[in-house]
Amino acid sequence: MPQFRIPGPLRRLSDGQVTVEVDGSDLATAIAALDARYPGFKDRLLDENGELRQFVNVYLNDEDVRLGGGLGAKVHEKDEISIVPAVAGG
Repeated sequence: MPQFRIPGPLRRLSDGQVTVEVDGSDLATAIAALDARYPGFKDRLLDENGELRQFVNVYLNDEDVRLGGGLGAKVHEKDEISIVPAVAGG
């Protein structure tokens, strides 16, 4: 099963879990599975149009999904999905 790497600020949603395995054939279904298991993730990751929020970066095996297949990116058995909240400042 693919697994999500959960960043520190979101671990309260995953009961402290650093990684969470999910079912899914693409990123959208994997996010839905994560949210079904730990409600609140979908709201943190997706905007009101169902697209990735501007200040959240998601990587599939170290590749930015915005530069690849987006939410339709296929996920496989050993894939790692990393959620990386954007850092702002100056």
